[in-house]
Amino acid sequence: MKNKLLLLFTLCFISSYGQIAHKRQLSMLGSPFEVTVVAKDTLQANKYIDLAVAEVKRIENIISDWIPSTQISVINDNAGIKPVKVSDELMALVERAIRISKLTDGAFDISYASMDKIWKFDGSMKEMPSPEAIKKSVERIGYQKIILDKENNTIYLKEKGMKLGLGGIGQGYIADKIKELLYANGCTSGLVNVSGDINAWGRQPDGNKWTVGIVNPMNKSKVFAMFPLEDSAIETSGSYEKYVVFNGKRYSHIIDPRTGYPATGIVSVSVFAKTTEIADALATSVFVMGVDTGLNLINQLKGIECIIVDDQGNIHASDNIDIEKYKP
Repeated sequence: MKNKLLLLFTLCFISSYGQIAHKRQLSMLGSPFEVTVVAKDTLQANKYIDLAVAEVKRIENIISDWIPSTQISVINDNAGIKPVKVSDELMALVERAIRISKLTDGAFDISYASMDKIWKFDGSMKEMPSPEAIKKSVERIGYQKIILDKENNTIYLKEKGMKLGLGGIGQGYIADKIKELLYANGCTSGLVNVSGDINAWGRQPDGNKWTVGIVNPMNKSKVFAMFPLEDSAIETSGSYEKYVVFNGKRYSHIIDPRTGYPATGIVSVSVFAKTTEIADALATSVFVMGVDTGLNLINQLKGIECIIVDDQGNIHASDNIDIEKYKP
């Protein structure tokens, strides 16, 4: 579950340069969607936002596994049968996703959609699934079984029953593509928030940077840090509303695709990066890897930072973030 950050910025503020910041809130991709643009007037702002909405719909009709006619759905329908011709755009996205899978030793894996849904996080589960059922649930998962033929631009899933799902990277990709499109069309400042995948560029009309506040899920009434964003991105993943507890241990709804067991020990991960796509994928990865292993990975990646809240409410940060500096 993506948990939307608290956003703090001025809306419809008219600067001395005649610029306004205009925000629109929608529900898209089954999630909250917000886009804020800085423009000379409301008419121009609405044109920018309409472009953003159209871009979401365009990409959704390529990568959604819920729409039967998308390229991803056709790939899934042909698992174990034949390769499927895809666009350059989808090929590049899947190729980048596989690189992240390799980087994280499979903690991130877009073939997670092959998983049998044996865990329930709606309050109906009374006992853990058996070890045998858990092991069986992930038998068809494995990024190594996604075959890319770049010469012929095809994607093939080696086993019947395999499925790709881009939920762990797709929303971040969409946020990046919106920024790219709007900037190319003259919008030099804005902020897009796709259910917690946030990408900001330029500055607010008054010259201040866009700012996000991060809350501790164990104490939602208090913001513990305020971070400026300028030509950068942040993604937050959380499990504090969807989890189960067995024998005093808390199991997240975010499941390790390598083992079939839910992630434990973490309730929230925020990753800062230059692109929302990489922040999106790494937030999921860190959640699965755990505090120590996750921070170790992030500390090895240039230009990427991370804040983790564990299930005891303790806050952990990667090496180059001084939280004290950003306390409100």
